[in-house]
Amino acid sequence: MSHTTGKFITVEGIEGVGKSTNIATIRRVLDENNIEYVVTREPGGTDLGEDIRSLLLDHKHQAMSDDCELLLMFASRAQHLAQVIMPALQCGKWVICDRFTDATYAYQGGGRGIDDKRIALLEEWVHGNQQPDLTFLLDTDVATGMARVHKRGAADRFESEATVFFERVRATYLARAKANATRTVVIDAGQALVDVELSIRQRLTVFLEHCQQ
Repeated sequence: MSHTTGKFITVEGIEGVGKSTNIATIRRVLDENNIEYVVTREPGGTDLGEDIRSLLLDHKHQAMSDDCELLLMFASRAQHLAQVIMPALQCGKWVICDRFTDATYAYQGGGRGIDDKRIALLEEWVHGNQQPDLTFLLDTDVATGMARVHKRGAADRFESEATVFFERVRATYLARAKANATRTVVIDAGQALVDVELSIRQRLTVFLEHCQQ
């Protein structure tokens, strides 16, 4: 995002890559640098968004159409941007967001098979050229990610998808990372946590130095 003040950091990846754990690492680095920030998530981030999240994740909505799912994602995002993300950035705070529009291309595009052009139309409508400044894509093989998910307990509507669904999601994430290499850092989330944290810390430190130039 082209802001004179706050920066927008997103954390992406399939289920089980450790987004929450590694967001904590990002928070520690920002704390050490006395940077004010907001931590939020998608879908969700607002009262309305969290209600939409519940609709999206609940098993009782198995009949939800792919288009409905896509539109709900962007409805939540529109409210999120208006109520949380943009106000924070505009007053100089950084924003750390657990997933953003890359996830929509990965899940609704790659996973569900919705044409990228249709997603792009909604992206343009909802946030135009307002993009993250830095994206961490935590990547690991689907088997590893899903094994971690199953240890957490009952799976939600997305987590219950077949392995082939997540293979498509992961492939789309990696393709988008390559296409958006200037803002996306791919982190091997299959390595030891201490090494994942070190990789994030190193790349974030470089980003901070660049911001201060």
